[in-house]
This record gives sequence, C-alpha cells and structure tokens, in this order.
Amino acid sequence: MALVAAADFGPRLDAARVAEAIARGLRAGGTPAVDRCPLVAGGRHRGAAALRNALLEELSEQRFDERMRLARALIVAERRLQEPTLQRSVAFELATRARQAGVPAYAITCESRLDSFDARLLDLQRIIVACTARALAAAGRELAALL
Repeated sequence: MALVAAADFGPRLDAARVAEAIARGLRAGGTPAVDRCPLVAGGRHRGAAALRNALLEELSEQRFDERMRLARALIVAERRLQEPTLQRSVAFELATRARQAGVPAYAITCESRLDSFDARLLDLQRIIVACTARALAAAGRELAALL
C-alpha cells in the first residue's frame, strides 16, 4: 500500500483531486492499494504557521502516523518545494516522520527549487515535477514501478 498526502495544486486541482490523480496512476502501474490523505484544514487560518498547525492537528485526528507506518511508501504532493519555507512546511514534517519511521518518501510537485542537499536532508527517494491531472497520474505510474 502507498499513502498519498496531497495539498492543493491550484484552484482547479484541489488536494482531493491531486490525491485521486496520483492514486489512479499508482493503480494503473500495479499498486493495488492506495490510501489517500488530502491535506485540507477546515476553517480560515491567518498565516502559514496557523495553517500548518491546523493541518498537522487534522492529520493527527486522521491517524496519519499509524497509516504511514502501514504503508510501503509515502508520496507527498506539494505544489511548491523550496528551501526558504521548507522547515515550516507540512511536507517537511511528513518527510521527517517517514524517515524516522523507516518509510521511503517520494515527492510530486509543480515546482521544485530544492537542491540535492535539501532533497537528501528530507531523504526523498525521488522528486517528480507534474502540474496537471494527467501528469500527476503519469507520476503515479512512474512511482508504482519503484514501489
């Protein structure tokens, strides 16, 4: 089983659609079981820190850590991966949890501004750039071959 933790990729690709597109690709690539975890925090939040905290609280309520430990891999789908905001991001937190639990982590993003050191710090096995539903499904198929 793979666990897909997905954030919004824009107004036309909300977190649920991103997670479903990747899951579709994983299934097409031969991964029979996919657990989807859209990263959506209810309510309005002022500032990035408040949103991050709300998302992490929501993940706790969804038993994210338990689900991740049961998975063969974690796939983090984040619209933008960049070093200046990385340590304050949910993607960083999830990749860190995966590393600590011994679960391989992969990333799918519209834009990666991470250098090889940052990717190694997060212990991301692979970063795939994909911005459309079709490209997200293709990224899922590509990752299925690695799992």
